[in-house]
Amino acid sequence: MTELMTSIEQIVRAAGDMMRTAFNAPDRPAYSMKGQQDYLTVTDGAVEQFVREQIARRFPGDGVLGEEAGGLVEGPRLWIVDPIDGTANFARQIPHFCISLGLMVDGVMEAGAIYEPMHDELYIAQHGQGAWLNGRRMRVSTIADLKASTVEVGWSTRIPLDTYLDMAGKAARAGCSVRRAGSGSLGVAYVAAGRTEAYAEAHINAWDVAAGLLLVAEAGGRINDFLANGGVRSGNPVLVTNAALAQEFSAMTGIGLLP
Repeated sequence: MTELMTSIEQIVRAAGDMMRTAFNAPDRPAYSMKGQQDYLTVTDGAVEQFVREQIARRFPGDGVLGEEAGGLVEGPRLWIVDPIDGTANFARQIPHFCISLGLMVDGVMEAGAIYEPMHDELYIAQHGQGAWLNGRRMRVSTIADLKASTVEVGWSTRIPLDTYLDMAGKAARAGCSVRRAGSGSLGVAYVAAGRTEAYAEAHINAWDVAAGLLLVAEAGGRINDFLANGGVRSGNPVLVTNAALAQEFSAMTGIGLLP
């Protein structure tokens, strides 16, 4: 493993230890609300600060964009971090959350990791080097029948409710099993691992999916051009799929895919 990937693994595992400790503490994690269904815990800020300190020490001069503290997106090297993706799950004692950390170099995702601490699952990838789950090579699902497929459709208050209902309804009417588990990062990682066939959301932020996009691409899946048109700064629609059903999911969601 390269020094870069070793550092990424060490950072996300240590951050995961912080999350696991807080989750397992005698008192449920205290939380506040940033908006409708938008949870914030003390652990979010503590994990992001830890990640920022680690990057500053290991990769001085690199930029950092995080969900909680923001950041500038200029410069050739940018780390994109969501300290806890699935904060609502975390706050409500549902063990389905993770840290997502990705490195973009000259506008291209170079490396990324998603770590789910409650099941000790590390999803990690480097550009051109494949994607791995706990040391096992990941490949997307080979299912080619919508009626045998599972798709996760993400929801956000940033879009009209009818947009979400329309997307989920189209998938259900096509015969897909439709789910929503509350973590976009893990939803994308599950596609890379072959656990589901697609993840779609009408608008999502870069820190939720930057690392996951690389995971899916390196696992042989298809992704949309999420980073285009200000996606890093402002977010975009996202669609990641297996290769076998890529055209069907693209037509269903209206989200185009990269070749």
